[in-house]
Amino acid sequence: MRDSNLQQILDLSQRGAEAAERLPVCQHTVEAALADLAARPSPLPELATAFGAAEGGLRWNRRKTARSTDEPFYSSHANAMLIGPGGLEERADLEVGVTVMPAHTVYPDHHHPPEEVYIALSAGEWWNAAMDWTEPGPGGIIYNPPGILHAMRSGDGPLLALWFLPVD
Repeated sequence: MRDSNLQQILDLSQRGAEAAERLPVCQHTVEAALADLAARPSPLPELATAFGAAEGGLRWNRRKTARSTDEPFYSSHANAMLIGPGGLEERADLEVGVTVMPAHTVYPDHHHPPEEVYIALSAGEWWNAAMDWTEPGPGGIIYNPPGILHAMRSGDGPLLALWFLPVD
């Protein structure tokens, strides 16, 4: 990764640091996932470094529809916006976010109008109504067509994934 790219990430992270908020689930889960990613072949360690630099400026939240009665899911996941409303870069046409979950957690079935692309930054499995559970591996990509029912789950380790949603 070029030094100027890393500096841009650090600058964005600093701007977001005032609004940053970390949920308890992030405490060891993010670091464990990034340590595993850093041990992978290039370019994944560079991605781990860049995300680690930006993570301190993120505002982590639970899924909007999650309720405290939805344990263990309620306390076992966190999402943060990198680009989009409330993210490090405000945009209205695109959302780029990240999800983290500790081992043995299922992100429940859900759907939304826009298509979605995930980049797996750790081991984990994805499912949608058109495919069986699939583990793409770190650096792997999952595509969910618009409106399709889909879910994800972690295995024996944490799940960390980037997601991309175009917004009309």
